[in-house]
Amino acid sequence: MSVEIRRADERFQTASEWLDSRHSFSFGPHYDPANVGFGFLLAHNDETVAPGTGFDTHPHQDLEIVTWVLRGALAHRDSEGHSGVVHPGLAQRMSAGSGIRHSEWNDGGEPVHYVQMWVRPEKFDLEPSYQQASVDLSSGELVPIASGLPKHASSTAIYINQRSAGMSVARLAPRRTVDLPSAPYVHLFVAQGTVSLEDAGELGTADAVRLTGVDGPRVTAGPDGAELLVWEMYD
Repeated sequence: MSVEIRRADERFQTASEWLDSRHSFSFGPHYDPANVGFGFLLAHNDETVAPGTGFDTHPHQDLEIVTWVLRGALAHRDSEGHSGVVHPGLAQRMSAGSGIRHSEWNDGGEPVHYVQMWVRPEKFDLEPSYQQASVDLSSGELVPIASGLPKHASSTAIYINQRSAGMSVARLAPRRTVDLPSAPYVHLFVAQGTVSLEDAGELGTADAVRLTGVDGPRVTAGPDGAELLVWEMYD
């Protein structure tokens, strides 16, 4: 069993006039052979894009790409004819499969802040596809957002092509608690607010924890509440 805390300021950073991107794992020019992913997670990027800017059309292949917006709105267009605007409370998944090209752009008047996660698919060379769906987080519990886990088949908002991985989100009121899943690999990301993790201590905004073989510790939100992104992954 292990609990590894990764603080927000320990992440790799890509910065320019229009982009502030923080990478939890090796990404692009940032490479650490000891930090190339966790479980099925290959990328976990915390990004802020300035108004009127964004990522021009670029290719992907054999990835499940999940995007969760925290503030603002992100416009998506791809080579398969899909388009959509992702905003807080709406989950997005793009399955790159055999190959797809897409752009991500901030057409709004304020910065867009979002987390984008890449997952290794169960099968390669699939037909590219796209899905987005609204999510209700009012329960204060962990809500399955993007998952291929059989246990989430009837409740997840969007499906990913990986039956051994799933992501849930919890929006916690001040001092409220939630139990993390018991799974071989659990990745906790504090998207907003502060929390206390049982037997591990205090975590702030954009801190992350990698848990291996840990039996569902409890998370308690701080005085201003918190929003959590939680991946559970199985062998």
